[in-house]
Amino acid sequence: MPQQAYDLTLKDLFSNVADEIITYLAGINLKKLEELNIEFVKVERRDSDMVFKCDTDRGKIAVHIEFQSDNDRTMPYRMLRYALEIMEKHKLVPYQVVLYVGKDRIKMDNGINYTIGDNKLNYVYKIIDVGEIRFSEIAETDYFDLYSLLPIADRDKRAEAGEKYLKMCVDLIKDAPVDVDEKRKILFRAEPLSGIAYSKEIIKRIFEEVEKVLKLEELSSYKMIMEKSIEKGIEKGIEKGKTEVVLKLFNRKFKEFPRKYEELIKSADNEVLEKITDDIFDIEKPEDLERYFVK
Repeated sequence: MPQQAYDLTLKDLFSNVADEIITYLAGINLKKLEELNIEFVKVERRDSDMVFKCDTDRGKIAVHIEFQSDNDRTMPYRMLRYALEIMEKHKLVPYQVVLYVGKDRIKMDNGINYTIGDNKLNYVYKIIDVGEIRFSEIAETDYFDLYSLLPIADRDKRAEAGEKYLKMCVDLIKDAPVDVDEKRKILFRAEPLSGIAYSKEIIKRIFEEVEKVLKLEELSSYKMIMEKSIEKGIEKGIEKGKTEVVLKLFNRKFKEFPRKYEELIKSADNEVLEKITDDIFDIEKPEDLERYFVK
């Protein structure tokens, strides 16, 4: 799968994440204000992966997250050009992160550093190798959106366990304490990313298995909702039947039964109707019904 396909999946993930997740990955405290769309015309006529305008304790900055699925030795030059474009266009100091999701270990530099006479450059940005993040580290967070990254995390464990590792990732998503729709969103992002490390055959088999389980979970949830709806319907039916019986009795007992008390009985719940039914022979005049509706 080409880099662009991984980019789209990761953009979808990061466009919807909370401030806390960006803070978790970037390692600085910030509040995401808005996403900035930047086309790097001067660089290579491409859109940035993700740039956010953020609030920090040092003022407003631009957090730039670039996704990379292979080792590109020209990355430092690209990142420096991106930084300059961001500063020129938005007048914001950029905090830059390269999120590396490649299968192999990272072999890229994270900056440019040189001194020649009076000329000096010390440029550094942050690189996060998702393959170095442990399975347990992601599994223990409450940021369930990050579960999408599990299939490409923990490179050593993944190499050791093989297909079983992917099954473990998918099972964790399946058992996450979120609703079925949210689980599907996480799986929808996890599946294409799995292509970085696994064959199409393995991915298809494992993700089809979990989809069957989710359909059963969805069906079970639907049945529960239907059963509750039916129970409520029966209760309402019984209540309506009691209301009609009580009204008939009062219309027979009193030649002129005031509409005011008819409306009160219609609005009465099952408990009040039970009390009125028990006391119906002791009620001598319509006004006696007042006491059953005093709050």
